[in-house]
Amino acid sequence: MDFPSAAERRVAAYWHAEGDAVRCELCPHRCRIAGGKRGICGVRGNMEGTLYALTYGMVAAASMDPIEKKPLFHFHPGKEILSIGSVGCNFRCGFCQNYHLVSGQAPLGIAPIPSLVRAAREPGSVGIAYTYNEPLIWFEIVMDCAREFRKAGMANVLVTNGYVSPEPLAELLPLVDAMNIDLKSMDPEFYRKICGADLPPVLDTIRAAARNVHVEITNLLVTGENDSDEEIRRVVEFVAATDPEIPLHFSRYFPQHRFTAPPTPPDRLEAAFRIAREKLAYVYVVNYQLPGSEDTICQKCGAVVVRRTGYHASPAGLSGKRCASCKATLRIVA
Repeated sequence: MDFPSAAERRVAAYWHAEGDAVRCELCPHRCRIAGGKRGICGVRGNMEGTLYALTYGMVAAASMDPIEKKPLFHFHPGKEILSIGSVGCNFRCGFCQNYHLVSGQAPLGIAPIPSLVRAAREPGSVGIAYTYNEPLIWFEIVMDCAREFRKAGMANVLVTNGYVSPEPLAELLPLVDAMNIDLKSMDPEFYRKICGADLPPVLDTIRAAARNVHVEITNLLVTGENDSDEEIRRVVEFVAATDPEIPLHFSRYFPQHRFTAPPTPPDRLEAAFRIAREKLAYVYVVNYQLPGSEDTICQKCGAVVVRRTGYHASPAGLSGKRCASCKATLRIVA
């Protein structure tokens, strides 16, 4: 990816000069970037002593998706959402499912914000999801786009690894309606070795987000890496301590990129579902058909309020945010 022309340049947020270099402060990597170079994310570059957001307004993927695909099961269930992504990431996960985007191999096109608002409104979607690659490294366009979607009365959703500094997160959160945050493991060594990052900032992001917006968490169970009972329990205990009503999604791993281990064994997914239900109100298994693991159950009367098969959801048991059977109020944004 070339550096943009003068007409296309957008000065980045959250950085300062350090001699001929610049220090990016957007995420905990805090990259020191020499002239003509980029940070770890690949999309923030030093041009003549100024840090620029090199992919501002550039989209590599756009689609109208079921909200369940994010996955978000408690945010407008059964609805669709415009989903966009770009290139780059501040992680280096060996099992990355979207490596062609992370590595910048996908072609980019300009997507003006007014066009995105029109695209989201015409099919009647609930708003926009910043997804596919890591949206927080795309901070400047996400902020600008989120403001316009908020003005238009539509929702802003982030699907993120949560690796961001506290200050930009605090600036962005008032414009965000929902987040699905990856919690890959509670083992700091897993994050350092496999993701090239640190665990504590991710936990801080989850805690801060849970205090301010609707949050759901995804834990990808990677065969032989983070799928033991002990690893699963540590994730469950953290979610329970943060808020036991946060929906937790266990996702099945498939070999991708540098990882060749076989897909997550069914017994590991079944064990995760069983262990998590001991402490959490809402537990789901995605990418694997485990009977009952996709449905949302009323915690008061046990009625199925949202029945799901794959990405198809039927919220027939809901009456707004209430269970249609017993009228109990549920942790659902409808």
